[in-house]
Amino acid sequence: MRQIWTTLIIPPFLFLFVIIAASIYFGATLGVDGQAIADNVTQSTPYILLITQILMLLLFIWALKSSRLTLSDMGWQIGAGQVLWQEILIGVVVGVVLVGLYFYFLSPMMIAAQHRFGDYVPPGELFSVLGTAVFPFFLANVLLAPFVEENIYRGMALTGLTPKYGIWGAILISCIFFGLLHWSGGFWYMLLTGIVAGGSFAALFVWRGQIVTPFVAHLLLNGIEFLVIWLRVSGQ
Repeated sequence: MRQIWTTLIIPPFLFLFVIIAASIYFGATLGVDGQAIADNVTQSTPYILLITQILMLLLFIWALKSSRLTLSDMGWQIGAGQVLWQEILIGVVVGVVLVGLYFYFLSPMMIAAQHRFGDYVPPGELFSVLGTAVFPFFLANVLLAPFVEENIYRGMALTGLTPKYGIWGAILISCIFFGLLHWSGGFWYMLLTGIVAGGSFAALFVWRGQIVTPFVAHLLLNGIEFLVIWLRVSGQ
């Protein structure tokens, strides 16, 4: 149980730690120009995401060994009566639905809320900074994030917390910490990610009884997000 809570609590602070380290680095190389330091840190967001995901992967590996859980325990095994291609198809369908909701409904709502109610991240800034370094963003958001985050926030959290807190309590905890992981995108992005994405992936995990289906949905969502950002950047 201790290892599970550790893997839930630490990741948002890992992200903050990497940001602070980047600020110190740019401060040492650029001098005391605070605005230049802030601008360079913002432009380095894809690299910060990549380093954070690598640290989260190492944290997960430590927790996995310490807790003596196996990947099979966390759902990396198709259940009896299930067929792999059908689970992949379900994940693809859910991923496509989430993509449509996000880009055509939820993202405009988030930006509108940022304009109307305010946020600590300027409206629309998230996409622009993610596209500043496409390859690191691809490594972080497509290759690492779906695997690392599904293992921590669905496989490990839901499997380990359900016996003590019940399934609804485990889902609530996992969604809260999944949202907190995305704090750098702003309050509304954190709320959106925790409730919609985190809730959808958790529901898939519980419904299908394994992690493959939510992993596919997460991979598709992040992959299309990367593709959209890449096309925007290449079209400029």
